[in-house]
Amino acid sequence: MTLTKKKTVWSRGKWDPRLGMLACSMAALAVGGACHFFGMPPQAALMAGLAMLMAVCWVTEVVPIPVTSLFPLALFPIFGVAELNEVGVNYGKPVIFLFLGGFLLALGLQRSNVHRRIALRIIDQVGSQPSRLILGFMLATALLSMWISNTATVLVMLPIAMALLTETAQNDIEPALQKRFGLALMLGIAYSADIGGMATPVGTPPNLVFLELVSELVPGRDGTGFGQWMMLGIPLSATFLTCGWLLLTRVIFRFPNGGLFAETNAIREARQTLGPIRRDEILSVTIFAAVAFLWMTSDGLQLGDWGVPGWRELLQLEMAGDASIAIAGACLLFLIPSKDHPGETLLTWEQTTEIPWGLLLLFGGGFALASGFQASGLSNEIGNALIGLKGMHPIALILIVCFTITCLTEVTSNTATTTLILPILAEASDALGIDPLLLMIPATLSASCAFMMPVASPTQAIVFGSGYVPIRQMVRAGIWFNLLGIALVTLLFSILAGPVFGVVW
Repeated sequence: MTLTKKKTVWSRGKWDPRLGMLACSMAALAVGGACHFFGMPPQAALMAGLAMLMAVCWVTEVVPIPVTSLFPLALFPIFGVAELNEVGVNYGKPVIFLFLGGFLLALGLQRSNVHRRIALRIIDQVGSQPSRLILGFMLATALLSMWISNTATVLVMLPIAMALLTETAQNDIEPALQKRFGLALMLGIAYSADIGGMATPVGTPPNLVFLELVSELVPGRDGTGFGQWMMLGIPLSATFLTCGWLLLTRVIFRFPNGGLFAETNAIREARQTLGPIRRDEILSVTIFAAVAFLWMTSDGLQLGDWGVPGWRELLQLEMAGDASIAIAGACLLFLIPSKDHPGETLLTWEQTTEIPWGLLLLFGGGFALASGFQASGLSNEIGNALIGLKGMHPIALILIVCFTITCLTEVTSNTATTTLILPILAEASDALGIDPLLLMIPATLSASCAFMMPVASPTQAIVFGSGYVPIRQMVRAGIWFNLLGIALVTLLFSILAGPVFGVVW
């Protein structure tokens, strides 16, 4: 997710938004004109210009990202790309309500405070050595980020990290070590939130975008289930988290073996202040766990000739999608009375103001853009243009895709990047004569592997705003993590693509 409160050159007032919009329009006109000049059909060239307009507006934020996401509703009918009712359905796709349900469930956990109890419990087990504390924070962050949005996870972990850093400042610790530990801790939290989100379909928006588009873009595919995705996502996240921790604490930053605390322990004291587990915590985590279990077991597992049917097949509830489960669980939070807040329920509508509603519009805008690529024939044109890569080894193709998507996501929304590129890759796969999943899944995973810039992800923007992370240090560490992500996505996908997804090389 990249809906952040960051400042850009446009929002700081260096440029008049009207001039910015004019510049974006000129860029779009130039791209559309160039495409038509080089032989692209008029409708496809027009769509290329509109895509450039939205891409530049997303990057520069000449208008707010959610506003740019509404452009297709106005521009596509006006320019004859698609009718309004065809564009509008993209803003009500099931995946958008799946994400909404996930946000509501996460708010329920946050209101009961059980998320903090879980995180503190994990961290308390790892000791007070710098590298082990960083591992504890990274592990807790990754586990939470599998089910809660990356942004919410970092916002949960940041106050705990700040309390820990305050405690270390009060001990007799070398200032250089204190500074290095704070920097590594903050980067570890930001990076592990993105890494953990890769493990599950609901962990990060690009995964959801892939699940929504794959059935539309790849005829004959029944879609990808929760369990199936996790059979790739969990090994990848676990390997990435382990290698990332070693890279952060053994290569980029190095720490002594001694502990940071003598007699006090900020983590243990924070746990004690929570007291015994409360009724609201038990109820909210039970609802969340039940929804997660239903998500994971809905479609069963299939490995070759061996398989286990999911509950949807067993109970003949094929119409009950993952979004239905998420919304049902969220509705329970509004029905069950709260003991901590007498007269209220576990979640009230007032708390929903914390939901990033603009992100839901970004989803819709991205899906509308993807449908415009298909309707105008632009996807087919770009796919045919890539036919020159035919004959290249699939591993080389995956490396190129991973590197390209990682670089693109450094400067633009990972959700927008995914929705823009997946239709193109689907068409290119046909032209190259390969299985579309061979490129689409690595592209989706690589959209979560941009670690260099604060604007690449809200997780990085949040820790950058903490004051502990200079941008130069984030770029320095992020280059290593980008390269590691490209290598691991390529390696593990190459190993697991066939057994898990049935990809034919």
